Amino acid sequence: MSVAFAGNSTPGSSREAGPLRVMVVDDSVVIRGLISRWIGAEHDMEVAASLRTGLEAVNQIERINPDVAVLDIEMPELDGISALPQLLAKKRDLVIIMASTLTRRNAEISFKALSLGAADYIPKPESTREASAADIFHHDLIQKIRHLGARLRRKPAVASPPLAPASPAAPAARAPAVARPAAPAPAVHAPSSSSPLSTRPFSTQAPKVLLIGSSTGGPQALMALVTELGPVIDRVPVLITQHMPPTFTTILAEHLARSSRKPAAEAVDGEPVKPGRIYLAPGGKHMRVVRSGADVAIALDDGPAVNFCKPAVDPLFTSAIDIWHGAILSVILTGMGSDGMRGGKDIVAAGGSVIAQDEASSVVWGMPGAAANAGICAAILPLNQIGARVNRLFAGDRS
Repeated sequence: MSVAFAGNSTPGSSREAGPLRVMVVDDSVVIRGLISRWIGAEHDMEVAASLRTGLEAVNQIERINPDVAVLDIEMPELDGISALPQLLAKKRDLVIIMASTLTRRNAEISFKALSLGAADYIPKPESTREASAADIFHHDLIQKIRHLGARLRRKPAVASPPLAPASPAAPAARAPAVARPAAPAPAVHAPSSSSPLSTRPFSTQAPKVLLIGSSTGGPQALMALVTELGPVIDRVPVLITQHMPPTFTTILAEHLARSSRKPAAEAVDGEPVKPGRIYLAPGGKHMRVVRSGADVAIALDDGPAVNFCKPAVDPLFTSAIDIWHGAILSVILTGMGSDGMRGGKDIVAAGGSVIAQDEASSVVWGMPGAAANAGICAAILPLNQIGARVNRLFAGDRS
């Protein structure tokens, strides 16, 4: 595998052909070598550079001109969170994936990085000697590089500048800005077809619960959405599955509580499900709902991954049917893969409804795109229109 530096495009714009050029920035020679070997084995990507510090990346970004950067958080000379805005200032459309170990501090820094313009984050395994942990890291990293890089190449040549950071104490104000799409929204369409996507009528049943599933780009989208859902949260329970590891879900729940100004926390096994609260599936556990006498309760389990994910959306969606039957409104937000589509099909078959985020406002149109292309959606909407539609549905307007 060779490390390439020459590029055919100019800084500030992305190449439209050829493999994705990836810059790996990590002070660990073991991690740099591992990631570089993985990238070098893929037909559609190549290592543009392998660097030890954020300072090296900032100084060489214009010469290297990568499409994607995998950026470690903790490095000498210039750490990842300090290098991030400098890299985006020199290459506005650079896709940056933050990499960090699973500590609370690094989880908080990763969330800050999203507000500064990072495209996504990935947790590094504590030890690359553990085969299963290394395999998951390998799979997730390659998929994030591929899907986020593909989205980059579908954008207009001139990308918008990174979003300005907001005060850490005010995530509610930050969230809508983070989640706003950078480019004007084109018509919603299936990636493989020029035909418009079909939708179905909303259920005539009044929904008694709101279920939300999300993955890549989900934290920003969720924080934007929950700011608009106050009346719904007061009326019914809101249950969310976001593909995310432990510790990260703890931080996300805290952000959701501040953004919504409603109680939000990682769900606890056996706790009752009540209106007025947001329940977030904890990292590493599937979240379902079950009957507990006359009440509804949370059921967590440590079973195998579903759709390569744990927590996964489908277990939540399908379990809800036994409780609320067709009185379910589910929302599938941005994310890779197709998780939520099968559960969404079951919800629709039971008489419930599905809303999917549209392609233009999604970081990755995998999960919502799968639902949209399956024909199960009652609406396919930009992120900034989903909250208003959800509020109207729970207020009785099911047109």
